[in-house]
Amino acid sequence: MSRPRLRDYGLAIGQLPSGPRNAITDVLGVRVGHATRIQGEGPLRPGEGPVRTGVTLILPHTGNLFREKVRASVHTINGFGKPCGFEEVRELGVLETPIALTNTLNVFRVADALVTDALAQNPEIGVRTSSVNPVVGECNDGYLNDIRGRHVGAAQVAAALDDARSGQAGLPVLEGNVGAGTGTSCFGWKGGVGTASRVLPTEAGGWTVGALVQSNFGRPEQLLVDGLPVGRFLRPPGYRPQPERGSIMVVLATDAPLTARQLHRLCVRAGAGIARTGSHFGHGSGDFVIAFSTAHRIQHWPPGLTGPVPALADEPRAMRGLFSGVVEAVEEAILNSLFAAETMVGRDGHVRYALPLEEIVERLGRPRW
Repeated sequence: MSRPRLRDYGLAIGQLPSGPRNAITDVLGVRVGHATRIQGEGPLRPGEGPVRTGVTLILPHTGNLFREKVRASVHTINGFGKPCGFEEVRELGVLETPIALTNTLNVFRVADALVTDALAQNPEIGVRTSSVNPVVGECNDGYLNDIRGRHVGAAQVAAALDDARSGQAGLPVLEGNVGAGTGTSCFGWKGGVGTASRVLPTEAGGWTVGALVQSNFGRPEQLLVDGLPVGRFLRPPGYRPQPERGSIMVVLATDAPLTARQLHRLCVRAGAGIARTGSHFGHGSGDFVIAFSTAHRIQHWPPGLTGPVPALADEPRAMRGLFSGVVEAVEEAILNSLFAAETMVGRDGHVRYALPLEEIVERLGRPRW
């Protein structure tokens, strides 16, 4: 079980209301699945362990994504990373596999597993039609994990797919030390997976926007929690200043009928949410965003050359609300990844400590102006 979330302490980010689960799965049809690997302890034995890693999958819908694609876009804030499949999403503006998140050296094994799953569902791939574009994002969890071992493969991807496809509406999305967040760090503390959502007012469309993050960035002195400079008074035990190395993957989902161009505009605003937690997007940080809309499915085998597509009639009014929702949801998702994460001991006795929540909550309750 993960620790309490930000709102369990009576704290909330921003002005907009969250969805019922305050998660990316508040966007109707979206599912999240995890597979987590934790085994072994003690000195690093490259290729053997200790293992502190996993994979997280985000599904826009539980149907056949290759045959029923969704509009999508990607954005690179800082390109120090090894994601897979982003260029085709930039070019064509669609997503045709689940989005997978894992560690850096597992990208290629996870991509292979996504291709295997797509081939099993679609015998026509590579025979009567095009190939398939797997989309995989990553963060480096090598401080705690035997990253050379590449301990996530087809079995873990299959388990995460089953977890997502069998997920029931109403269940919470697991956060913290789970899936792709099992071995990650954030602001020098234990990071992980976090999620949040926002619902726009009816007059602004009533749409939902959700965010899920894999947090693995920042130095302790940078951390902000709802504007409170936590990093000025909190440091992990034994912390020694070091250059920023890390990354973050952000996945955005919405039911608003957006084009790929409009989704890219949402992706760009995710950077503001990350910055509100204190990030400076350091040189060694790989920061990527991918967004998709569930409002319309693009048929791989369309019945005709043209067809009706839902579209925004008043883009300025709609985007104003969506921009705010993205910024608030991303900020809260990052904080949830920190709040939910628990202390973890990894390879060679390396430790990432859980954020001391009670002290932060106490200071947040004091007058600040």
